[in-house]
Amino acid sequence: MNGARIAGGLLTAAVAATIAGCGASAQPQAAPAAAPVSVKPSESLAPLLEKALPNVPGKSFTSAIVSFPPGASAMPHRHGDAFVYAYVLEGAVRSRLEGEPDHTYHQGENWTEPPGAHHVATENTSTTEPAKLLVVFVATTGEKLKVDDPPR
Repeated sequence: MNGARIAGGLLTAAVAATIAGCGASAQPQAAPAAAPVSVKPSESLAPLLEKALPNVPGKSFTSAIVSFPPGASAMPHRHGDAFVYAYVLEGAVRSRLEGEPDHTYHQGENWTEPPGAHHVATENTSTTEPAKLLVVFVATTGEKLKVDDPPR
């Protein structure tokens, strides 16, 4: 009987040591990695020329290349009091001013935007090819040429 009690005690001690040993040597679990957040690409603006208009005090002429990577879109925005002219150099761009329907402009096409217009959508229509615009602003000298809408 003593032998059975000793064997049972050893077995209990061995099981307890095994359980305790497993807990001590286990590595802490890393938190699951967050899923990558997909950020839609946006446009970039490369200024070409800025020149004060000698016959219109307080106004400047600014030209720039606006590049849209594949699938890129611009945030809704305004161009202050600027008169805007855009010419599609490459690709196709879908554009919409507030209160007007969408319009897709292809290479060689152009449009204008009146001062104060709210540009609610501008995007490259292709998910595989870039699009580029030549954009000309006639604006108050020193005024920001593009102001994105505040985040909602």
